Amino acid sequence: MALSNLWPVVEPLLSRIERPARYLNHEWGCAPGPAEDDFSFCMIYPDTYELGQANQAVRILVNAVNATEGMGAERAFLPAVDMADLMRQEQVPLFSLESCAPVREFDAVGVTLPHELAATNVLETLDLAGIPLRTEDRAEDDPLVLGGGPCAYNPEPYAPFFDAIMVGEGEEQLPEVLGVIRALRAEGAPRAAILRALAQVGGVYVPSLYRWRSEEEAQAAGSWVEPLFEDVPPAVHKRVFEGFADSDAFEPMIVPYTEVVHDRLNVEILRGCARGCRFCQAGMMYRPVRERSADNIVSAVTRGLAETGYDEVSLTSLSSTDHSQIAEILTRVNGACAGQGIRISVPSQRLDSFGVEMAELVAGQKKGGLTFAPEAGTQRLRDVINKNVTEDDLFSAIDAAFAAGWRRCKLYFMVGLPTETDDDIKGIASLAQRAYDRAKAAVPPEQRGSIRMSVSCAVFVPKAQTPFQWDGQISPEETLRRVGLLKRSVKYKAVDVHYHDPKTSFVEAVMSRGGREVADWVEEAWKRGARFDAWTELFNEEAWNGAAEALGIDSAAIAQAEYPTDYVLPWTHITAAVSPRFLARERRRAAEGVTTPDCTFDQCSACGACPTLGADIELQEERPLKEGETRAANPYRVIEKGAEGGDVAEATAPAGAVADGSTATDSQEVR
Repeated sequence: MALSNLWPVVEPLLSRIERPARYLNHEWGCAPGPAEDDFSFCMIYPDTYELGQANQAVRILVNAVNATEGMGAERAFLPAVDMADLMRQEQVPLFSLESCAPVREFDAVGVTLPHELAATNVLETLDLAGIPLRTEDRAEDDPLVLGGGPCAYNPEPYAPFFDAIMVGEGEEQLPEVLGVIRALRAEGAPRAAILRALAQVGGVYVPSLYRWRSEEEAQAAGSWVEPLFEDVPPAVHKRVFEGFADSDAFEPMIVPYTEVVHDRLNVEILRGCARGCRFCQAGMMYRPVRERSADNIVSAVTRGLAETGYDEVSLTSLSSTDHSQIAEILTRVNGACAGQGIRISVPSQRLDSFGVEMAELVAGQKKGGLTFAPEAGTQRLRDVINKNVTEDDLFSAIDAAFAAGWRRCKLYFMVGLPTETDDDIKGIASLAQRAYDRAKAAVPPEQRGSIRMSVSCAVFVPKAQTPFQWDGQISPEETLRRVGLLKRSVKYKAVDVHYHDPKTSFVEAVMSRGGREVADWVEEAWKRGARFDAWTELFNEEAWNGAAEALGIDSAAIAQAEYPTDYVLPWTHITAAVSPRFLARERRRAAEGVTTPDCTFDQCSACGACPTLGADIELQEERPLKEGETRAANPYRVIEKGAEGGDVAEATAPAGAVADGSTATDSQEVR
């Protein structure tokens, strides 16, 4: 069935709102949308065009669907407040970008869940589209509403609003899910039958097929959810795109009419990170590490620049300087772009990887600012969080960067990390001031006045599927006290201190840790006017507080409660393939201040991701050994996953290991 075209009613609105280019179609490189007989899918980013168009996941998934025979995908974004209000006033529903078609006419819609503060935007999106908010209220002819993204690893605060939630990487999973929907709809299958079938697809969670248990029941049963049918899996394991390393690094890219964030060519060079920072959800959920080859990456860069006309390319990943061929890649890309005024950026750089050679390779002709992330102000706390970098690493990176021509640097820290003390807060001030001194010493005297150093502090948010998932967040009041201590401790006027709003971080923590009851809180807050919560000027604290009071929800208890590691958390039925035993072990090691090395540089840490997924770490080159380092054979014997889909058993401990499977401190050869 052909989709309707709303352009005749949308066009008159554009002269009445700000930034009308957000809503224009036919950008350079966009696909035409589904043909009349195609299965139609609309991929939605629940925020404005400027943010969503830069999102790599949206681009990857739209391309994957459009590459599937018989399917066509379009994009949609949440209109800004002025446009959303005008659309409601004029009774214009949410529309797709490519063909300006009503979103509710598509066969299926997908909404990415990029961060916790997008929750009310999801409801704003569905309401603007004219799609009932809750799956139980949707009719047979309503589109299937699919979710996915980082927040899928605790899906319960979103559960009533989605027909199905996909966990993991979607390049193969999404076309498979859409194929099931297309086939069953062609047969005339009812909505309930389609949902039962989707539950059989790997990595797909269908919340309506599970009963939500009470806390007492959950702790006794080992899970907060109970399948309502025998063929519904008790646990959902993430999907991984095993073909990533060999897949083409070039993704067809749209060049927008208006400026967007990260407005440049983005080429993903590796996926996953095994550094093991204990607060980092991405480092756990994207394992195992897989690298694309230098040939693949360089080809993608040259082709992408030629096809888009961009003058900047970003080599993206969670930790780009960890790529085993990064020096070769940068050398070849610099050579290919020589004399063209192209800027090469490596946005995710490790302190212990950023030396003189790296500084020269990424310097280029245009130097903006650099961001380094020590995360904590003292070595004790960096060991607790398993950051595995030292002050010397930071100072060496500062020396190299400022000697290579940079003059601005941001240092990123977190406030409220587990075990943090006032001495750790004061340590942030001391470290920043000494980093500023090193920067001044690295440049000629006449240029020292141009040096800028800033400190950015986020509030620690306990994330699902991490070793710190059992730890609570400090209160907003305590956050402000610690930030005040930090600001008083910084004596240099040249060092600026910025911090995230603890009120929004509080909402993040509730969304990150809550169960299905939090969905009611989200809906009530939205009804009271909450939307665009990630936008400081639009955050509506009164709506969130009023919603909690009206529903009798103790949101502070959800955000701040600390649990023992045997407490069953609301997302236990969703796995990132990293063993819960590994996470519990890492929490114990954090309490002891013991670090765990990166398994791509050292021995296997028995996290369980590789055997659970049937996929291994894939590096293009073997890591070079450091002085005095020996390459240990994998000391772990992996026990196969049980028939019930349970966790991979704890690996057999090697010689010199303690009983819980963690390597004893004195057996570590590299720290």
